[in-house]
Amino acid sequence: MLELRDLSTAYGDTPVLDAVSLALPRGDTGALLGPSGSGKTTLLRILAGFETPTGGSVRFDGGVLNDTHHHVPPEARDFAMVFQDLALLPHLSAVDNVQFGLHRLKRSEARQRALEALDMVGLTRFAERRPHALSGGQLQRVAVARALAARPRLLLLDEPFSSLDEELRLQLREELRALLNQLGITALLVTHSHLEAFAFGQWVGVLRDGALHQWDTPYNVYHRPSTRFVADFVGEGVFIRGSVRADGSEVETELGALPPSPGPQPKGPEVDVLLRPDDVLHDDHSPWKARIVHKSFRGASFLYGLELSSGTRLLSLVPSHHNHRLGEAIGIRLNLEHVMCFAPDSARDALSE
Repeated sequence: MLELRDLSTAYGDTPVLDAVSLALPRGDTGALLGPSGSGKTTLLRILAGFETPTGGSVRFDGGVLNDTHHHVPPEARDFAMVFQDLALLPHLSAVDNVQFGLHRLKRSEARQRALEALDMVGLTRFAERRPHALSGGQLQRVAVARALAARPRLLLLDEPFSSLDEELRLQLREELRALLNQLGITALLVTHSHLEAFAFGQWVGVLRDGALHQWDTPYNVYHRPSTRFVADFVGEGVFIRGSVRADGSEVETELGALPPSPGPQPKGPEVDVLLRPDDVLHDDHSPWKARIVHKSFRGASFLYGLELSSGTRLLSLVPSHHNHRLGEAIGIRLNLEHVMCFAPDSARDALSE
């Protein structure tokens, strides 16, 4: 497995990673998610051996790659990296680009392995084409083939799909995940998109200002966020104010009483309750009504922006055959499997005063 223990680094006096710890089992896929400047790419570069951390350790399959006494150079790690800009050589054909990194093999063996890698990504017919004669998706496949041809112990992916349209991103992401699963290759992806992170990673991490807020399954990151930042950053959602009963048995909200979230509770009686769009159901028989203030058609569903009589705003994901008008009041009810409570947002309170 890949294991990071209290990994830290800084550029001069500016901290970039702050005591990051995680474990990625061998053969699994992981994804790191976070805003720009959160330290995602720096972490990948440390794993690749391009940068040296200032503290903590990196281990892989029981061996130490980085700590206070060790730094294994990139060429000795047997890792491969797919860069955001792909870094293909324009004067070389697709097969020569793939073969370029296999200089330690005999020429005939390197050629054969490069052709096998192109076949894996469905580009055998385009082996002799140069980059300018390939589409964006084909270029992406060449970059992936080049990485896979090296038969890496760990594949690192730095936002490799960011320049592609959404449909092609989805296609390539699914193809790559299936291929990695077939080959048993451990992989770690960096992305800005929580949808991409959830679709690719069996494990997802959320970084902010160099700190890892959560490393967990995609389901838990979405439905059981460990911090308010994760709750706010990952997926669509809103917070409504709640009041915890003195005995801690329920949280009173303007949409009824809810059981409290499992685990430690925020201090104080006032809390903010996280509501995802799929937690707010359309129900004509509900006593609670909300007015539709905006709507977004998503094919199989509408995302409704709703407003309660108090002015509280909600989001609700509703099947698209429920096509209601803007301004119309509809019945709603909550259906939360996991009630997540957080300390009230003082910034929001200040704005409302």
